Amino acid sequence: MTTYHENPKLRELRRKAMKLPLLPGVYIMRDSRDRIIYIGKAKALKNRVSQYFGSQEGHAEKVRRMVENVDHFEYIITDTEYEALVLECSLIKQHKPKYNILLKDDKGYHYIKITNEEYPRIVEAKKAEDDGATYLGPYTSSYTVRQSVDEACKIFKIPTCCRVFPRDIGKGRPCLNYSIGLCLAPCKGRLKKEIYDEAIAEAKDFLRGGTNTSIERLIERMNDCAERLEFEKAARLRDRIRALQKMTEKQKVIMNSVEEQDVIALAQGAGGTCIEVFRFQGGRLYDREQFLLDEIIGELPLCRSEFIKQYYTMRDVPPRVTVDGEVDDNELLEQFLSEKRGKKAKITVPQKGEQQKIVEMCRQNAAEYLAQAKGRVGETTAAVDELGRLLGLEKPPEYIESYDISNTQGEDNVAGMIVFENGRPLKAAYRRFKIKTVEGQDDYGSMREVITRRLLEYQAHKDEETGFGRLPDLILLDGGTGHVNAIRPLIEASGLPIALFGMVKDSKHKTRAIAAGGREISLTRSRAAFTLVSTIQDEVHRFAITYHHASHGKSVINSTLTNIEGIGPARAKELLKHFKTISAIYNASVEELCEVKGMNRTAAENIKARKLKKEAN
Repeated sequence: MTTYHENPKLRELRRKAMKLPLLPGVYIMRDSRDRIIYIGKAKALKNRVSQYFGSQEGHAEKVRRMVENVDHFEYIITDTEYEALVLECSLIKQHKPKYNILLKDDKGYHYIKITNEEYPRIVEAKKAEDDGATYLGPYTSSYTVRQSVDEACKIFKIPTCCRVFPRDIGKGRPCLNYSIGLCLAPCKGRLKKEIYDEAIAEAKDFLRGGTNTSIERLIERMNDCAERLEFEKAARLRDRIRALQKMTEKQKVIMNSVEEQDVIALAQGAGGTCIEVFRFQGGRLYDREQFLLDEIIGELPLCRSEFIKQYYTMRDVPPRVTVDGEVDDNELLEQFLSEKRGKKAKITVPQKGEQQKIVEMCRQNAAEYLAQAKGRVGETTAAVDELGRLLGLEKPPEYIESYDISNTQGEDNVAGMIVFENGRPLKAAYRRFKIKTVEGQDDYGSMREVITRRLLEYQAHKDEETGFGRLPDLILLDGGTGHVNAIRPLIEASGLPIALFGMVKDSKHKTRAIAAGGREISLTRSRAAFTLVSTIQDEVHRFAITYHHASHGKSVINSTLTNIEGIGPARAKELLKHFKTISAIYNASVEELCEVKGMNRTAAENIKARKLKKEAN
């Protein structure tokens, strides 16, 4: 990597940046062709811009790429940091710089249409026309519109057939929907027009106000009708209330505590980022959107901040925006959203309860969308993303190596290394190590040897970028704080950006927590991460102990034969290769033993003598 001291262009850019004023403003980065490649805002221009042109080691990959392409920059001074934020949003929308987060608002809009006719219908529409109809929307999700239209028609029994009323009244038998209680059937000719109009008005109220508001209003009207002894009308309202309540029970997300809000969460993995937005109104989920970015963004608070600024230049601002983590410039953003809305808007980061569960659901949906876009399983994407957050990593650990030591009372020391890529085992990258420098029961010493050898292999093969030539994002040791403390100095001395943690088991040998060197990180609240770490710990233990059993078995067999006079390692190997088992060797005749490569009659007779001695004992 080119450092600041080696790059004359960076030195010159930093020299110019150090002359900037300590005032709020917007800075504009341009490339050698004078194209704008990045726009940002700063509380103090000198401090912010000069950071780009110092050491590059602390920057995210995206920032390093941007800095490499900067030829010159310009700036605009503003009176306040808030004015800088507003100007930044305007300039980004105008110029769409390459290295800013850019959201494509290419979704078509959809409407719910209540037709303008004697017997109105409720249908979906792709655009609002000047035809006298009532249009609700716009909505970005066609699925949401279809679902809402379907719900309203079923609950309030609005016809969905192709008949035209009043033209077709009394001209045919009612369809199946009437028989199963899903249509008022004006076609029968017995339905009063005011009853139909009442159903349309209630459906419109439901679509505008949401489930909870509609239920409350219908209950009030039902009680009024009952008091006026209008029992038939009260019964119709009761049936609609029950239908609404039944639908409410089926909804996945119902929030009585917050009537209107947007929930924003992101998931990362497989070289991309997905940002999901849940939009709530009237206590129910009425719309959702996903935005896919073809990069992993390390600075999540900055990512959330940039997304919120851009998203709400395209959408209406709700009274509350709930996000899944810290947001840069939180107070400034709240001021920006409040002024755009015309009323107070608040950004919240829930830590527990109903809101936290909603955020988690939003994040899981983001992970699933990302997984589908990248052709991967959603659960593994969510688990890797969740593990990265839990461990405080800058990005999800796509490439994980895990190590375990296995021996029998200090004998036959071996180690196993397994690899999980994007949350799934990569068995082609599994490796086995026979411990060479450590004798006796010394798991820490054995682990130090293995990790040292692994780091040396990386230096020898790093140009290949596969196998040992690929650097892990995360190493998980099968052990607690002691293992982490024993290995951390090796990782730090290497200067390689590898995260290191241990996997702690409970008294029943089940995964309990993550060891972070001086503390433990509980996994109990992170189900997906817990499942992933448990799977890794079980797999590395299985792989290491299987190798140990195989090595130990060979050791026992070899020692049994090599204790016989005239049988060394080479002859023992040939005998096992020929006869397969110790029992078959002992049961073979002297002549049969002599047929084995490298054997002579004296050695064969010694084997038979050993068998007779064992039988005598």
